Amino acid sequence: MSVPSSAATALSADAGQPIERIQLAAAYRLVAHFGMDDSIFTHISCKAPAEEGEHAFLINPYGLRFDEVTASSLVTVDIDGNVLRDTHGSGMNKAGFTIHSAVHAARPEVHCVLHTHTVAGVAISSMDEGILPLNQWSLQFHNRIAFHDYEGIALDLAERERLVADLGERNVMILRNHGLLTCGRSVGEAFSLMFNMERTCKAQLAIMSSGGVQRRIDPELAEKTARQYEGWGEKHSANRPDPQWEAFQRLALKHYPDLVN
Repeated sequence: MSVPSSAATALSADAGQPIERIQLAAAYRLVAHFGMDDSIFTHISCKAPAEEGEHAFLINPYGLRFDEVTASSLVTVDIDGNVLRDTHGSGMNKAGFTIHSAVHAARPEVHCVLHTHTVAGVAISSMDEGILPLNQWSLQFHNRIAFHDYEGIALDLAERERLVADLGERNVMILRNHGLLTCGRSVGEAFSLMFNMERTCKAQLAIMSSGGVQRRIDPELAEKTARQYEGWGEKHSANRPDPQWEAFQRLALKHYPDLVN
């Protein structure tokens, strides 16, 4: 997947790594930077470069913290679970394979899948209410969130069918009593959705714990705002693929230049 970002393209040439690997490594560092990681657990995956395998995807090697992931250390695995490349030598987390292979197999238009276990995300996933229409951040997700019931640690491959059936065509999912999941046509889209979901969850928890009276937004206005979010890119791209993701990449490269290794 070629992304015409001057910073990313230059890095790809300098580091000798495919752009897919660099952008995914950047996403891992950003998740750690913003405190959305969970020790060595949870995962971000994206489609692998074509030369690394047909229907293959990249995922973190088991045992590395997100702040340790580099472009070259990412594991290449196919939909059937065959490891095609593993320079780190530790394989991958089996639960991560179950979740990510399910989405990549069922949704070929999805380039990146991002899954987190943050305190805020797990807290909201443990409530029946889900995301409430309480502020502008939350309205991006109004009537656009899928839900999947908890079935234990995701080691049963049979769960994949139920997970993708629950996800359907949506790009944001609350894994009940577990955490959050986002899908994107690019690494940047999946990361931005998760970044906004995390803020939404934190804001909702702050409102609920404040003891104040909640002021919910009218459903018609909520839907209008959700549609405005969906059309935002067309109005503000300035002929660039994703200005926000470019800004996030600059942040990652400023603080963690070793991610390209």
